[in-house]
Amino acid sequence: MQAVTAEPASTNRPTPPPMRPVPSGLVRNLSGTNSVPDAVDHPKLLISLATYNERGNLQPLIEEIHKVAPHSHVLVVDDNSPDGTGKLADELAAADPRIKVLHRPGKLGLGTATLAAMRYAMDHDYDFLQNMDADFSHPPRFLPGIQAGMAKSDIMIGSRYVAGGGTENWPIARLVLSRSVNALVRFLFRMPVKDASGAFRCYRVSKLRVAHLERTQSRGYSFQQEVLFRCHQAGCKLGEYPIIFENRRAGSSKVNSKEAIRSILMILWIGTHHFFGLEDYRRSA
Repeated sequence: MQAVTAEPASTNRPTPPPMRPVPSGLVRNLSGTNSVPDAVDHPKLLISLATYNERGNLQPLIEEIHKVAPHSHVLVVDDNSPDGTGKLADELAAADPRIKVLHRPGKLGLGTATLAAMRYAMDHDYDFLQNMDADFSHPPRFLPGIQAGMAKSDIMIGSRYVAGGGTENWPIARLVLSRSVNALVRFLFRMPVKDASGAFRCYRVSKLRVAHLERTQSRGYSFQQEVLFRCHQAGCKLGEYPIIFENRRAGSSKVNSKEAIRSILMILWIGTHHFFGLEDYRRSA
């Protein structure tokens, strides 16, 4: 059999351009699967979950969060849950460095839990703080849309009341109350948003530093409206992204009618002071 000799490559072929470096976010590992993109390519994002008896929701929720936001860190702020939510959070954190846990001695309220997460985000130099309920009422599938909105906003609200948003199986009384409170907030606080009471929000941490959060009086449901107002007074640009508020997947609701009444009174107190100029919320601390 006659051997075939390969001919030398033609010297007339054009020289190929030099290889461009592959962006770190697109590097693949040797097994052929996508590696986690380099966090340098992404804002430093902290997602906060305030928990009290959410053991049945916690692990699957964090797993779903990391499917859509793999670079995010998750901070669990647990109020000494009797069902062992805090213990489970510690176990998850031991297995995944993206999970952080803050233990508190007892049930101190959603407002103070959110403030604790804000302080943590500021102390640890995160770029964004994304707040979520820990019961799946804030579906993680909406996180990419909210995060995309941060390119033009300082606070992005996962909104039930803009086009495309909504609620799932709410009784008419709850829906009427929620919409009425939001109408009251728009009137008293002069904020250009349709959903000022939802907790599904992303904050630009640098703006939290100048929002005078130490003046926050609310500790219950009115916390959401008050902290949004204080951020707005600090010059934050507000945006809204449509979400569907869904029913919790496990555990029982913690909605408290007495706290709802106290929160409405707090909104009236702070709102009327602002509306009639009785206190200048923009003065320096």
